[in-house]
Formats: sequence, C-alpha cells, structure tokens
Amino acid sequence: MAIEVGSILDGTVSGITKFGVFVDLGEQQTGLVHISEVTHGYIEDINDVLQLQDAVKVKVLSVEGNKIGLSIRQTQEIPKSTDRRPNRRPKQSAEAFEAKMKSFLRDSNERLHDLKRNTEGKRGGRGGRRD
Repeated sequence: MAIEVGSILDGTVSGITKFGVFVDLGEQQTGLVHISEVTHGYIEDINDVLQLQDAVKVKVLSVEGNKIGLSIRQTQEIPKSTDRRPNRRPKQSAEAFEAKMKSFLRDSNERLHDLKRNTEGKRGGRGGRRD
C-alpha cells in the first residue's frame, strides 16, 4: 500500500516517547505523530491521552524516504472551548487598546519629566557650573 500525503488512515499506537507516538500503519510501516499533533490544546504528558495499542485515525503530513509524519489532531474537529495558549486574555476592542496606550504614554511622560527634574536638581539646575 502506497502512503500518500493527505491520506487518512487507521493505525495502532506502537510506541510512546516524550516527543510523540509511533503509529503502526500495517504492512510493516510506522509513522511518527509529534506531540504537537496529538490533540488540540496543550498536553504535558502523552500518556494522559494515549496508551499502547490504542486504535487511532491519522492524517499523513509528510513522507520522506521511510519516515512518515502523521497527525491525529488534524483528523479531529476543533473543540470550541479549546484555547491553545494557557492564561490567554480575552480579545479587546481597538478603543480599549487605544485608551490603554494613551494612559501608558501619559504616565511614561510624567515619569520622564520627574526624572529629568530630579537629575537637573542634583547637577545644580540649568546653567549650573560644570567643571
């Protein structure tokens, strides 16, 4: 059986490592599913998601010689509640962003002005004698 990029195949988990899982595709062919392609969202330990001999559906991402790159994630529907980045802030409107930027700029200018005034006072002020 020739394996082509984009094909969706059934396989069995034959090995688990910290960076991914090996999937037996039959006919003495094995491919690798990288940890980022196992499921939607973040997973710290693959063993929490998959175990040896689990039946999986995979999509072929690449075939380079005898190396086959696979994805389980791309055969699954994207869950609506999945957030790929932990502690992600909700989207803000452009107006809220502009207001925050104006406030930051105003505070920054005030601090810079205070810093310059304090520094000039320590040097003797404007027109002070310099040696």
